[in-house]
Amino acid sequence: YCSRKLSSKVERAPTTVMNADMDAVEAENQVELEEKTRLINQVLELQHTLEDLSARVDAVKEENLKLKSENQVLGQYIENLMSASSVFQTTDTKSKRK
Repeated sequence: YCSRKLSSKVERAPTTVMNADMDAVEAENQVELEEKTRLINQVLELQHTLEDLSARVDAVKEENLKLKSENQVLGQYIENLMSASSVFQTTDTKSKRK
């Protein structure tokens, strides 16, 4: 009876160790899976942020080109007004002395 009890304890010991090892491996795998999931979510969030920023940059570039064009038109308009106004005409001092 005593030897039978001892042998059953010995037989169970490796199984218990093996189960503990498997539990540790499963826990480690779970941690790795959670970390991978977290990293994937972070990458996706960064991709969306990048897409949003890229769209914003494109919109700002478009607005900048529009404003440059408007500034050129306004500059030309002001130039035309100045050339048509006698206030901004150059005066010839020799012709006024005569």
